[in-house]
Parts: sequence; C-alpha cells; structure tokens
Amino acid sequence: MTVYYLLMVLVMAVVTYIPRAFPLALCRKPIKSRFVRSFLEYMPIAVLAAMTFPAIFTSTASVLSASIGMVVALVFSYLGFNLLPVALLSSAAVFITEFVQFGWHF
Repeated sequence: MTVYYLLMVLVMAVVTYIPRAFPLALCRKPIKSRFVRSFLEYMPIAVLAAMTFPAIFTSTASVLSASIGMVVALVFSYLGFNLLPVALLSSAAVFITEFVQFGWHF
C-alpha cells in the first residue's frame, strides 16, 4: 500500500510539474498571451482538483460525512485559513459526523 501512495505522489508531482516546465523548455521569451499564461497557471490546480475530488467521497464511511467535511474545508479555506487548520477542521467535521451517524461502531 505504501508503494501505491508513493506512486500517486510521484504521478501528481509529474502532472503538476509538466505544465510549468514545458513553457520554460520551449519558450525563451516571456509569454505575452494572457490566455496562455492563465492556462498554464491554473492547469496544475485543475489537475489536482480532478484527481482529489472523487477521492473525497470514497474515503469516508458515508457520502454525508464526506460532503460535510468538504463544505467545512471550502468554507474555512475561503475565509483564508491555512492548509493545516483547514485539514484538521474538515477531518474533525468528518469524525464528528460519522460518530453521530454510526456511533463507536464505524
């Protein structure tokens, strides 16, 4: 299982690195096109979101707890909280939801 996780981290690193390194390798002059610059800036974020979003709903015991955790994460990240508090708060929301929903018997 550890090899799987390491492989997934490697794949995510490569997928986010390629769109940023590709222009550096091909273009020597600054990119003037606003569309191309914004595309290259947002591509890694979109790829990570596409890889992460389905895992949100399959990583918990129920879709309800996953949805609540996602909403908590979105709200606190929108409010400007850093990554660690957002992760801790959303994990706590999932834990509390599953505890209320299933009790001690997950």
